[in-house]
Amino acid sequence: MPCDRSGARVRPVLLRAAAAIAALAALSGCAGGGAAEVGSSDNRYIAGDGSSTSYDPGDRKAAPEVSGDGLDGEAISLADYRGDVLVVNFWASWCGPCRSETPVLEEVHGEFADDGVEFLGVNIKDDKTAAQAFEESQGVSYPSIYDQPGEVVQEFRETVPPQAIPSTLVLDRKGRIAARVIGETDYKQLKGLVETVVAEDSGDAGTE
Repeated sequence: MPCDRSGARVRPVLLRAAAAIAALAALSGCAGGGAAEVGSSDNRYIAGDGSSTSYDPGDRKAAPEVSGDGLDGEAISLADYRGDVLVVNFWASWCGPCRSETPVLEEVHGEFADDGVEFLGVNIKDDKTAAQAFEESQGVSYPSIYDQPGEVVQEFRETVPPQAIPSTLVLDRKGRIAARVIGETDYKQLKGLVETVVAEDSGDAGTE
């Protein structure tokens, strides 16, 4: 009898605990789905480790011919930058690593401004007003394509995981992907990647 009474007490407690866990799981599922729909940063990006990959000229693939409207409303096309070394950075205003790497991007941008190096941002999965405020507060001096649906980054999916932001690409003067960084970049890393591509003689840069 004592064992039976103990079991009678424990069983309802276990049942109530199981019900509570199930309820929490249901709430978490709703919160996760809802957050993804309204654009929670926790559900919309995968933080990379900042590792970089460089591609030899003969192994490079052409970047997709993407275009879109900038945050300032001006039309932007990747083809406009052919002949320049182009650094493409995928970012969002709600991404913490994007915020901390912006000064690095600006510094490298300024250092190579006279070497035929251009910078272009691709703002993804973001609110336009928030993105514009981010650029103003961070003093970003180069344009960004506003890619709220994530269509541009999807075009780069063979090189950059669509949810991996920040990510940065360095394109050579022929519009080919010469290097990539998945995750937050730093000054030494980005400067080194850009320097390498800038130093290339376009006549020896391989064929497409």
